[in-house]
Amino acid sequence: MKAIILAAGIASRLRPLTDTMPKCLLQIGQRCLLQRAFDGLIANGISEFVVVTGYRHEQIEDFLGAHYPDQNIHFIYNEVFTSTNNIYSLWLTRSEAEGQDILLLDSDILFDPRIVSRVLASEKPDVLALNNHPLSEEEIKVIVDEKGNVKEISKVCSIEHAIGESIGIEKMSSAYTAALFKELEQMIEKEGLDNIFYERAFERLIPQGHTFGVIDTTDLYSVELDTVEDFRQAQQLIPSSLF
Repeated sequence: MKAIILAAGIASRLRPLTDTMPKCLLQIGQRCLLQRAFDGLIANGISEFVVVTGYRHEQIEDFLGAHYPDQNIHFIYNEVFTSTNNIYSLWLTRSEAEGQDILLLDSDILFDPRIVSRVLASEKPDVLALNNHPLSEEEIKVIVDEKGNVKEISKVCSIEHAIGESIGIEKMSSAYTAALFKELEQMIEKEGLDNIFYERAFERLIPQGHTFGVIDTTDLYSVELDTVEDFRQAQQLIPSSLF
């Protein structure tokens, strides 16, 4: 299985912390977010990585080159990172991910590596990790059908009916990624939808018969760092076992 890590964003809401550093290199405890992600993925047997960069891409490339010189890492540079969103960064990985089994994750997540273990161990070919906690308009929320499969996933779906937040870690089968990049081609090249969240592609695939199961990882620590407040809270709340 190949890991696709999206790390192109400017992270303007984390300024001034990101004025001179990409978000994924911010340090929480003894390691930065990207190092934590790589360590967790390697511990779970992942040996091939695709990293989409943009903002301050040289720093990311230099960091990974210095810390993981023996790992198989392929970099893809999003030249229009200032005007696009993560759906476009995902689209750029087509040559590396289409028709393949992948693990997709955002680079701004602080997470317990056991979340990856659970996701990979699932018998379902396509699953996402979910955190069940009080929700607001900010989170990517998940609503499931009677079989427990995702039927809605977005920031704007009903808080009342949502079962939790998608934390940004998804396992996808080769069949799913084949359908995904076909849909992304339509969205990006024909509709110009390059400045939205990639979860919109997930939603568009549901009526076509492609969706995710859900792995509840509420008992394992995870947090997405979007704001300075998120960063400060993570510094205070990170479990000692992850420090």
